Amino acid sequence: MNHSINSVQRLVMAALFAALTCIATLIIRIPSPFQGYLNLGDCVVLLSGWVCSPISAFLAAAVGSALADLISGYALYAPATFLIKGVLALVACFGFRFLSRRFGETVSEILSGLLAEFWMVFGYLLFETVLFGLIPSSVNILPNALQGAVGLGLAFLLIRVLRIAKSSGS
Repeated sequence: MNHSINSVQRLVMAALFAALTCIATLIIRIPSPFQGYLNLGDCVVLLSGWVCSPISAFLAAAVGSALADLISGYALYAPATFLIKGVLALVACFGFRFLSRRFGETVSEILSGLLAEFWMVFGYLLFETVLFGLIPSSVNILPNALQGAVGLGLAFLLIRVLRIAKSSGS
């Protein structure tokens, strides 16, 4: 019985984080210089990696982000986004788990977030290079890195708030 409750909880968490990722991605969209757009979705993707199981984090990030691409008219990007954002959540998840054995939560969140966002920048550069070539695609390195930095900063603040709320019993 307890196993089914945990399975239901994981499913609900994945669905919640997928919806939040989609909303955060769609609510503020700033066009980037070459295709794509900057958004706040990485904040929720990182949070899902830090608080969900690996499978739930991957699915929440992948589905929520790809769905946002489909809704906003970037269907070409949806398959790549599915993979890139899903792996971003996995890197945050496994990076945090590995690093937290050696460092505290704060250092582990920052380092795993940096690794995950580095993957995101590289992943989109690789995808766009296949589509458009390296030189045109390199224009998005800085905007993607900025999106990652803002996402990491917001995720770091939100995880602190969530941990404080949890410890106070709220």
